[in-house]
Amino acid sequence: MIGFIEWIIVGLIAGWLAGKVMKGEGYGVFVDIILGILGGLLGGWIFGLLGLWHGGGGVIGSIIVAFIGAVILVWITRLIKRA
Repeated sequence: MIGFIEWIIVGLIAGWLAGKVMKGEGYGVFVDIILGILGGLLGGWIFGLLGLWHGGGGVIGSIIVAFIGAVILVWITRLIKRA
């Protein structure tokens, strides 16, 4: 149960940070959590391919990786919205 709660907290923080950095109108708390969690998966996958991430680094490392993944997701969703 703690792992699930940690994913939610990391997702919320990463999604919120991505929303602030990307300076959009925002998506709301629920979508920020989803973007953060999906961003964590995307960021973990990308960093894993590059050999930079092996799941270590604790909560701060997880937030950084999820944040980068969430920024990529927000960027992609904005590209799709414009098309």
